[in-house]
Amino acid sequence: MKQQRRCEELYDHNVSLLVEELLDSYCNHDLICRIDKDNMVNRGILVEIVEELRKILFPGFFDNNKVRSEYSRYLVGEKLEYVQYHLKKQIAKALDTVKEENEQKEDVIARADEITYRFLGTLPKIREHLATDVQAAFNGDPAAFSTDEIIFCYPGMLAISVYRIAHELYLLRVPLIPRIISEYAHSITGIDIHPGADIGKYFFIDHGTGVVIGETTVIGQNVKIYQGVTLGALSTRKGQQLRGTKRHPTLGDNVTIYSGTSVLGGETVIGDGVTIGGNAFIVSSVSKGTKVSVKNPELEFIRPAAVEETE
Repeated sequence: MKQQRRCEELYDHNVSLLVEELLDSYCNHDLICRIDKDNMVNRGILVEIVEELRKILFPGFFDNNKVRSEYSRYLVGEKLEYVQYHLKKQIAKALDTVKEENEQKEDVIARADEITYRFLGTLPKIREHLATDVQAAFNGDPAAFSTDEIIFCYPGMLAISVYRIAHELYLLRVPLIPRIISEYAHSITGIDIHPGADIGKYFFIDHGTGVVIGETTVIGQNVKIYQGVTLGALSTRKGQQLRGTKRHPTLGDNVTIYSGTSVLGGETVIGDGVTIGGNAFIVSSVSKGTKVSVKNPELEFIRPAAVEETE
């Protein structure tokens, strides 16, 4: 008993010392602290909002129960009410972090309310774009047995649907939340689409893992890209000095980019109808209708000496 008590006293002492060290660390590194500040947005609630929005955008696919047409008006209204209530609160918290010095809390809430209603008004447009994305995936992948399979299973479809939600919030100048939503899809699919990218209809990401699409990327209609494709910036060494500049490429209509290819630079324009083969590194514009490929490297086969001796 004495030894156990001594161990407990030693543990309590060590914990007390650790607490003091952490409190000192909070003072010394306040960049990563929010003590005595209002709570920021709640990532868990934002994920729930995204999942409710997906139920609205794809009715009957992600619901737990059958969606009957005679109750659809009630069900959609109920989901919209849930999204409106929780999203408005999260947007208000996000806006509060960047509010002007003389802006009152009531003004922030009013702005959040307006932004929320404007965002909800974009849902029909988002559905229109997603319908084309699903069709593009089905048309472009002979392994797909149905459009249902694409909606349920394809990571590219998940990433694109979440991107289209985040993009509308980005256009409404909502801070932080679009990135949180985008990174939620990124963490699940391995597909990183910045909400600021401008992506047209009939967009298809095949397989998807490792795809990166930067903030100022512009993509036309009927574009297809494969896993490992990067649409990125040439250099980010200047950091925040590059904010607001066109750093990522522009792709025209009917472009196909195969796996492992990087297309970099804000001045890089890929013309309509261009096809770029795998593992290419593109840092300059490509005129329309061009086919770009990397020459096959020579393969050298070296036989182990042990194999030659046995022969």
